[in-house]
Amino acid sequence: MRQVLNFNAKWAFTKEKCEIPAEIPQHWYWVNLPHSWNAIDGQDGGNDYFRGTCLYAKTFDKMDLPETDRYYLEIKGANSSADVYVNGKNLAHHDGGYSTWRVDITDALQRDNIIVIAVDNSPSQEVYPQVADFTFYGGLYRDVNLICVNNSHFDLDYCGGPGIKVTPEICGKDAKVEAEVYLTNAKENQVIRYVISDAEGKEIAKAETKETKVNFNIENVHLWHGRKDPYLYRITAELVEENEVIDNISANFGCRTFRVDPENGFILNGEEYPLRGVSRHQDRWGFGNALLPEHHEEDIDLIMEVGATTIRLAHYQHDQYFYDLCDRKGLVIWAEIPYISQHMPGGRANTVSQMKELIIQNYNHPSIVVWGLSNEITMKGDDDPDLLENHNILNDLCHEMDKTRLTTIAAVSPCDIESPYIQIPDLVSYNHYFGWYGGDTTMNGPWFDNFHKRWPDIPIGCSEYGCEALNWHTSKPIQGDYTEEYQAYYHEELIKQFFSRKYMWATHVWNMFDFGADARSEGGENGQNHKGLVTFDRKYKKDSFYAYKAWLSDEPFVHLCGKRYIDRVEDVTKVTIYSNQAEVELFANGKSLGKKTAEDHFFYFDVPNVGETELVVVAGELTDSGKIRKVEVFNEEYRLKEKSAILNWFDITEVEGYLSLNDKLSDIMATPEGMQLFGGIMAQMLPKEGDTVAGGFEMNEALMQMMGGFTMIRLAGMIGTMGINLTKEQLLGMNAQLNKIKKPE
Repeated sequence: MRQVLNFNAKWAFTKEKCEIPAEIPQHWYWVNLPHSWNAIDGQDGGNDYFRGTCLYAKTFDKMDLPETDRYYLEIKGANSSADVYVNGKNLAHHDGGYSTWRVDITDALQRDNIIVIAVDNSPSQEVYPQVADFTFYGGLYRDVNLICVNNSHFDLDYCGGPGIKVTPEICGKDAKVEAEVYLTNAKENQVIRYVISDAEGKEIAKAETKETKVNFNIENVHLWHGRKDPYLYRITAELVEENEVIDNISANFGCRTFRVDPENGFILNGEEYPLRGVSRHQDRWGFGNALLPEHHEEDIDLIMEVGATTIRLAHYQHDQYFYDLCDRKGLVIWAEIPYISQHMPGGRANTVSQMKELIIQNYNHPSIVVWGLSNEITMKGDDDPDLLENHNILNDLCHEMDKTRLTTIAAVSPCDIESPYIQIPDLVSYNHYFGWYGGDTTMNGPWFDNFHKRWPDIPIGCSEYGCEALNWHTSKPIQGDYTEEYQAYYHEELIKQFFSRKYMWATHVWNMFDFGADARSEGGENGQNHKGLVTFDRKYKKDSFYAYKAWLSDEPFVHLCGKRYIDRVEDVTKVTIYSNQAEVELFANGKSLGKKTAEDHFFYFDVPNVGETELVVVAGELTDSGKIRKVEVFNEEYRLKEKSAILNWFDITEVEGYLSLNDKLSDIMATPEGMQLFGGIMAQMLPKEGDTVAGGFEMNEALMQMMGGFTMIRLAGMIGTMGINLTKEQLLGMNAQLNKIKKPE
């Protein structure tokens, strides 16, 4: 009978370059898995986290193991490439840091054994990802198990799969369920015993046969219906020899239908089921990507609280435990491989192997409805024949391996809607940041309307949108200030634009949580991307979290925004409230400021700011509270001061009616004087066509247009990452010249 032993405890670890040892050196130090060696240096900024090969070693006595025929080492996550050595012998190599893989170590075992796993997250031209806006944490960051099985067993060798494939098909009120198992070293005298149970554990169908593929009928099938009713069945398969069970496996599955309509969006079991949700990275502060079950559970609980119906699990295969949670909670999932940012001619085989592993390991999850082929892969253009061929191969592979699901891509914003790239998958989504990276918030909805008009038969969605916020505050939020108030405003606008467009098949906020991006130096806290609705440590829900909760959650609540913004200079201040209740009432020091209704769930009050004011908002029996305090001078603790900035936006002199460095490049270029000035020193600030800019983008016409939406001061900071550094004096000199140019009408 199969036994699975957890092998997480007591591994010796070293970063030193050395030969594979025959015994554990005394100076190595001990760790328990999951473990990442970049848990600290991968999220502190500087883009200097360690990337290389590290060794993990474990010793054990074979006599301490169950007596069996075969022993498989199961590695659920080793980033990015790894080699397994048993007693000095190299048994396996694996490329791809996010999937499960196994090694039969039986024949290499002795009485006393040492396993060494060499894990390598070095740069590579063959293994994805290599260019992306997140940290590529190295380590054995998920569970390692030892699986003990009979010579005859359900397959453990093929792409890390579970050994069983379940395909339900809805037929009226019933479901036909095809179950297929994969066997290793099967014998003539063996049979397979299949049992299907309902959610209560009651047996509803069974069969005993030599066939590895069987069909069942479930009458009056109970459908898996997302968050409303995430009903799961369970199938168990036992390998039986002479009435003895010698191996067994099981899998949960759900019965549902879905389709995507270009006009009406996502349809689940024949009903419109809007997919409005978030994206998720698998890391957190102080742990890197070495998450524990309680971390996954906390993440899913927060996503459930915000009311999301969908998660884009970016940009790689996530932990099986998290997919299981999504099945049980009823969240609709986009699963993808890390074919991201920059196409590598030598990486095709790796995209294929990672896609095979993704599909084979995750086929049974009812939560997954789409396979993602790539993300922002056209950074250097969309006309590379090798890139297009790679996508066609992946798209065909997905449809060949899985007849039940659709394919999609996350296209980078500058990718032309006429590109042949967007014609490849079944569905298309775009990553747009109008209102943060250039442009303004009003551009988002119309862009999708234009796409929908041009391609009415292609379902279109938004796979990324968001802006960064830390604990900075202002009563006059502006694009690029990193305040919690601007992020709240941004998401209010995007919610109203996206959620009113029924044709958008899915929308995914970037991101549910702040995450590690060691190359970043933005927002005053380096090493992180701060676009999360929740902080990296999961301790604080930003105001924008509650904007989504107001629209998406059925849980009654009321939230007073701006709790961290107490000291305010204005005599009358704006106070925002989010709630899914029809009416709210605001009290200031016990005095009612009136009741308000809001169809968009966003309530605004003008509040007199005198002395210290206790604010209490009431919605039925629900309350929330905070306070504000009148000050004469702005509290500088609320104002972002970039650690690496030569000049901050608030240090720039502005003249009413005239330009400054705080204006957008497009507005400056709209004036003859601005054009003339641009031809001089300002020209130093922009990369030329073909240059590589921050994040790995290659400058092209579409990106040049996008950059027109950046203020000059933000643009100056961004191109600093390219080695083009202007002095404070140069910037102030440019600003003085701009102060003489009238703003365009």
